[in-house]
Parts: sequence; C-alpha cells; structure tokens
Amino acid sequence: MEAFFLSTLVVTLAEMGDKTQLLSFVLAAKLKRNGPIILGIFCATLANHFAAGYVGAWLATLVSPQTLKWIIAVSFFAFGAWALIPDKLEENRNLRDAGVFLTTLIAFFLVEMGDKTQLATIALAARYDSLVAVVMGTTLGMMFANIPAVWMGETLAQRVNMKIMRWVAAALFVVLGILTLLAPVAGA
Repeated sequence: MEAFFLSTLVVTLAEMGDKTQLLSFVLAAKLKRNGPIILGIFCATLANHFAAGYVGAWLATLVSPQTLKWIIAVSFFAFGAWALIPDKLEENRNLRDAGVFLTTLIAFFLVEMGDKTQLATIALAARYDSLVAVVMGTTLGMMFANIPAVWMGETLAQRVNMKIMRWVAAALFVVLGILTLLAPVAGA
C-alpha cells in the first residue's frame, strides 16, 4: 500500500503545471469533449507508466541493491530540481483531424515520453517491489491532476498557484531521495 499511496501523491504533485497537464487544458479548450479526453488520458498514462514501471523493475535486477539505492536517491533529487522548472507546451497541429479519443491518446502518450512523471515511475518501480501498485498509483496521480484540468480548464489554471505546487513537488522528491538514502539496503 505504501508504494501505491506514495506513487499517487508524488505524481499528483509532480504533474501540477507539467506539460501533460497543460496539454489537458489545451485539449479540453479545443476539443470540448471531456469524456473521450479523460479516457484517452487514462489509457495513454496506463500504457506509458506500465512500460516505465516495467523498465524500473527490470533495472532493479541489473545492479546491486546499494548501487540502486544511490541511483534512485540521485534520481529523486534530480526530479526535485526539474520540478521547479515550469513546462511549456508546444502544440502538435498534426493530430487536429483525428478523433478526440485518438488525438488525446497519441498526444498524451508522446508528450509523457521522457517526462519527469514517467521517469519518476521508473524510479518508484525500481524502489518498490510492486509494479502493479506503482503503476496504479502513478496512473491515479495523473488522473487526479488531469481530470480537474479537463473539467475546469483555464479557470483552474488561473486559481491554482503553479509555482507553489512546483515547490511542493520538488520538496517531496527531495524527501523521497533522503528517505531512500536512509532506508536499509535490501539483502544487506
């Protein structure tokens, strides 16, 4: 349960002001069909984060537990720094004529590639021995951050202080890095 709850919290906060959340705002404003947009976000996130979680679990088998501990901790510190950088969204006009669901699915999947929430999913899956709990948690975190973005669009963006949310997310990543370093090494 710890992996699930922590994954949900980390990704929910990290997603605030992220380019995929900005994409949610844009899709909602342009396509105006919330149901297919939300379903597209869910399917894209589930596929993307399952692949990322699988990579994280696989990487955990390649290095010693002590080395993995340091890799994960340094990754969390880097994500903390990265969370402080505001994302900008470059609109992809090539998907305009596709259906709402397919447009959202493709755009969201591609924009999430190499994103801090995808990389955090890799680190969390390497840290915890529960791929399903991590993927469910990170996917739920994405939905917690993006469903309000779809439903409330620009109104929400103007009311939530993204700078504060970025600092909260950064602090959480740093805390996770510290906790990783303080945790006993498995098998030691």
